[in-house]
Order: sequence, then structure tokens, then C-alpha cells
Amino acid sequence: MISHIHLGVADFDRSLGFYSVLMQELGHQLKFSDANKAWAGWVADDAPRPLFLIGKPFDGAPAGPGNGQMVALLAASRAAVDRVHALALGLGGRCDGAPGLRPQYHPDYYGAYFRDLDGNKICICCHQPA
Repeated sequence: MISHIHLGVADFDRSLGFYSVLMQELGHQLKFSDANKAWAGWVADDAPRPLFLIGKPFDGAPAGPGNGQMVALLAASRAAVDRVHALALGLGGRCDGAPGLRPQYHPDYYGAYFRDLDGNKICICCHQPA
């Protein structure tokens, strides 16, 4: 259903460092990175898509988070949710919801939320039972 997701970033090098650590922890591989064009993309090992992309906005205007937008990245375990959330905060992200069960979504939904270095809202979630 989804081909790719692109998040605009203000400082490409800073954001590349931030997301490289998180994507490695989630087991996603860097598919490409082009500092001259200020964009990079990651992909899961087992599929060519969807791609998770970061980069400077195409129109050259400043990057900014949208109200109501959120990207949710799947984690293999609840422990991985905890680790990625802690990594994000350690790298300068801002907590937007501590790791924990969110039974209002479904009984096994375990998620954590943070804002990246540009204020984009990111969720890390696991749908597996404990």
C-alpha cells in the first residue's frame, strides 16, 4: 500500500546521524544517501519497499512538521520499542509519549512516541503479545 514516506529535515547531516542509529536498531538498511542532494533512504532487509526517506524539502522552503502527521515504525519486540525510544531521546529527540501499552488501539499494542530533531512525530510500535 505504501511506496515511501519522506520527512523534511532542516539539517541533513544531523538528521542522517539521528536516523542512522534508530534504523540500525530497527534492523533497516541504508539504501542510499546523497549529501549533495541532501536526502537518504532506508529499507527493510526483506522487501524493496516501503522506503523511509529524509531530506531537504524539494521546494527549498524550510522543513516543518505538520499538525496531525505521524510516522509509525514497526519494531520486532516491546524491548526494541523501549531501546529505540531511549536512543531517540539520547540523540536529542523529545518524548511525546513514553513506552507502554495502548489498549485503546488493541490489547497488544505497545508503543512509544517522540519528536525528531525537526519536530516530526514518530511512533515506534509492536503489535505482538508480551
